[in-house]
Amino acid sequence: MTARIAQLTLDVRDLDAQARFWSEALGMTTQVHDDGVVKLYPAESAGVVIWLQPIEEDKQAKLPLHLDLRPADGDVDAEIERLLGLGATRADVGQSGDEGFTVLADPEGNEFCVLHGDPR
Repeated sequence: MTARIAQLTLDVRDLDAQARFWSEALGMTTQVHDDGVVKLYPAESAGVVIWLQPIEEDKQAKLPLHLDLRPADGDVDAEIERLLGLGATRADVGQSGDEGFTVLADPEGNEFCVLHGDPR
């Protein structure tokens, strides 16, 4: 028997801003639940759900787990510009510049990468 990733959880301080950023960045549907929790649902039912979990404390360090995104149309430069326009910023986590990805951060400083090619 094996397990599959069903949901990723991201701790956030500004639930509305983060829901807006990630839903637009990933093209996901936002649903606010009765308890105030926000979940992002993919267009395909087999995709991973993202739970935005509200917290009080600020981010303390580089995330040990992060999202790696790939532009659906393959245009990496256009996707990076689109994400920057949504509120992402460029992030330095010690990369040399020769990597096959660009590191960005969401509006709260949570790092994620835009891959320049297929990771396989």
